[in-house]
Amino acid sequence: MPVTENTTGHRPTAVVVDGYSAGNFYPRAFAELGADVVHVQSTTELIPTLSPPRLSEYALNVVWADGDLESLVRRLKPYDPVCVVAGQDGAVTLADHLGEALGVPSNGTLLTRARRDKYEMIEALRRAGVRCADQFKSADPGAIAAWAAERDAYPVVVKPLSSAASDGVSVCRSAEDVRRAAEEVLATPDIFGKENREILVQSYLSGTEYIVDTVSADGVRYTCDVWRYEKSLLPNGKNIYNRDLLVDGDDALVAELTAYVDEVLAALDVRWGPAHAEVIVTPDGPALVEIGTRLSGHIDADFNNACLGHNQAALTALAYLRPETFQERYGDRTYSRLRPAAIYEAPTTLDGTVTAVDEDVVAEIRALDSVHDLTVKLRPGDRIIPTAGLLTSVLRVLMSAPDEQRLTADYEQVRSLKDKVYQVTE
Repeated sequence: MPVTENTTGHRPTAVVVDGYSAGNFYPRAFAELGADVVHVQSTTELIPTLSPPRLSEYALNVVWADGDLESLVRRLKPYDPVCVVAGQDGAVTLADHLGEALGVPSNGTLLTRARRDKYEMIEALRRAGVRCADQFKSADPGAIAAWAAERDAYPVVVKPLSSAASDGVSVCRSAEDVRRAAEEVLATPDIFGKENREILVQSYLSGTEYIVDTVSADGVRYTCDVWRYEKSLLPNGKNIYNRDLLVDGDDALVAELTAYVDEVLAALDVRWGPAHAEVIVTPDGPALVEIGTRLSGHIDADFNNACLGHNQAALTALAYLRPETFQERYGDRTYSRLRPAAIYEAPTTLDGTVTAVDEDVVAEIRALDSVHDLTVKLRPGDRIIPTAGLLTSVLRVLMSAPDEQRLTADYEQVRSLKDKVYQVTE
């Protein structure tokens, strides 16, 4: 089937809004299907807390920070875009509004807030009769603590309304813990540099947590991958991500999670593009932690291709550029796991300044059969602190092997080496 062309007869153009971090996989994905890619930068300066977009891979970068949507539409119209995608969580709102204004396939703006604001997200599920947490929000830490005390069902979870990557999330076991965590949220900007003005508190969902990644084309969904989180809960209430393990697509649990996520997508009117859902399987069944209509932060195109035979960015490009082909190949189906795989976000207890990275240790880790790639997150001169969440893990290791035994053995070897990577002055 030929690549969809725009009305000018030129190569189709996709628009990526704030293509940070995982959004960096979009230019290649669209280009491989014959499309050009234009980038919209929604801030005057790049956001320093996120991996920057590789602007050299775009045909154009439009810096837009004045809030005038009509002017942005006029700027992009000559390129006759075929779609608008969000490069990261903070771009979802603008991407929805821009896609609707340009008249391209999009999720629209009616439920945009519910796809971004975590309180509105859960309330949308509640209205649709989808299993979800109890919750309360306020700008007053005292009111948040009072809600938790009145319920008297600890632990509870305190978090910002619109951040990402476990930023500001705390599991609290008393009213005092709740107040302290709420005050910390209000005192700190979110990962996107925006002020937190309200706090969200939710009932604690007890059970194992999973990632469920999907791509949709006009309401027809494909489940790309499901990963099981391994986490460690610190005494301070912070959850440390450890390993994420790729679940076999034939596992009955994948079907249960997919059926639940289908309800979530319908409740939030997600009909187009990627979604990254975090779901806890409670004693009563699956319940949503949150969902983002953007690529998974886990994505690595080559790694995903090796263990799944596809990747979410390429599937998203296919869904927008060739929706009929996407529906025919992937519609209402679920992935098959080609190889066992894991993603290890290595924690640390080190505290000080990195003086050197031991390249011999890095090479030893890279040489392990299961290691597909290794990201050394810190450089000499950087501050290293005890891990308190995803943002303060010190290594990211992508691992895949022919069997679970080899994967586990290499994982244990990486664990034994991780704290030798950095030389630190305390």
